[in-house]
Amino acid sequence: MVTLTDHAVAAIENLTTQSEAPPRSGLRIAMDGNRGSLQLSLAPQPVQGDEVVESGGARLFLDRDAAVALDTKALDAGTDPDGRVMFTVVEPSS
Repeated sequence: MVTLTDHAVAAIENLTTQSEAPPRSGLRIAMDGNRGSLQLSLAPQPVQGDEVVESGGARLFLDRDAAVALDTKALDAGTDPDGRVMFTVVEPSS
């Protein structure tokens, strides 16, 4: 199961509390089959069949393919030079 770094937890909490998202919303990651890439979006709730990862106050919803792709990884977050949140997939720390 994917893990969340402290930075990712803080970024997800910040995104879901600053938006007009309802309580218990989260970040959803889905696999884009056409591109072979991951799509991130804010979601009010998981879609049926999503794996739900909760850490601190952050909630992450993963579709089946994203859950498989991220199974042994960690999700981290930082900011780009313009101050926008960037999520990255990293190897978990021991």
